[in-house]
Amino acid sequence: MRKLKNSELIRKSIDEFKESEKTPIIIVLDNVRSLNNIGSVFRTSDALLVEAVYLCGITATPPHRELHKTALGAEDSVHWEYFEKTEDALAKLKTKGFDVYSVEQAENSTSLENFKMDSLKKYALVFGNEVKGVQQNIVSLSEGCIEIPQFGTKHSFNVSVSCGIVLWDLFSKLYHQQK
Repeated sequence: MRKLKNSELIRKSIDEFKESEKTPIIIVLDNVRSLNNIGSVFRTSDALLVEAVYLCGITATPPHRELHKTALGAEDSVHWEYFEKTEDALAKLKTKGFDVYSVEQAENSTSLENFKMDSLKKYALVFGNEVKGVQQNIVSLSEGCIEIPQFGTKHSFNVSVSCGIVLWDLFSKLYHQQK
């Protein structure tokens, strides 16, 4: 086995990315404060052809040097929009036919492995602040909550790690439905 060189990877240009068919998922960042987390979410969203990232509240927006350090240019390929209020982002998503789910530990949440995808639907996933999580009023506006099972003492993944776990799981479920 030989590690591939960067020149051997089949990479899309930014224009090719923008023209590509997207995964019917939009990420909503609800008051995420860490520029590294925001940049990481952009990179994961680029890797899995996510439709867009909605940045809400105190969540920083590109261009920003610190965000770029982890996004590595994905902030240029992935469509993004800013909303002062997360409620406004959700209202827009619902008018566009998206089902909104908060990724949060909540009563009656659905464990990630049990979350069923409908390949005919579009999904918006809300990820919250590093300390407070998704705001309760945003959880209340969601169709439901998806919870990542955890078995240690912390019961707390980093927000960018949570995004990666959930996106990969849902991307895999959608991909396998299409086969």
